[in-house]
Amino acid sequence: MRRDPDAIDRRLLELLRDDARMPNARLAAEVGLAPSSCLARVRALVDAGVIAGFHAQLDPRALGLGLEALISVNIRSGARQTIAAFAEEVRALPEVTQVYFLGGAEDFILDVATRDSDHLREFVVENLSSHPSVASTRTSVVFEHTTPGLRIG
Repeated sequence: MRRDPDAIDRRLLELLRDDARMPNARLAAEVGLAPSSCLARVRALVDAGVIAGFHAQLDPRALGLGLEALISVNIRSGARQTIAAFAEEVRALPEVTQVYFLGGAEDFILDVATRDSDHLREFVVENLSSHPSVASTRTSVVFEHTTPGLRIG
């Protein structure tokens, strides 16, 4: 976006963050614009890359994946050149919902969803502990997960 988002843009972003399926007519009414002007603003936010996309947020529990965990992964010092390949490999695993490449004590944090603790253990042993690039892992079970969303303003 060539200009800073104004108050109307910020309100549109808040509304869409909370409900990406909100109809344009309702969005327009919420921000006090004509529907055509509202649609033009949303399209401009998309074109500028401010809105990166629209997606469905899936509930892992509803899909039989009742155990969520965050797994910290450290890559062996001699395997630093394999970081990009490792990231691609773990992104392709069905249990992995998010991959964070970090600076700091850990190289990666993986957000995973599994059926139960046996499935989680199997995932770690088969996909991480046995991986030639992985030096160590640390698993933390998630008791509750909320997504407040990016603060606009």
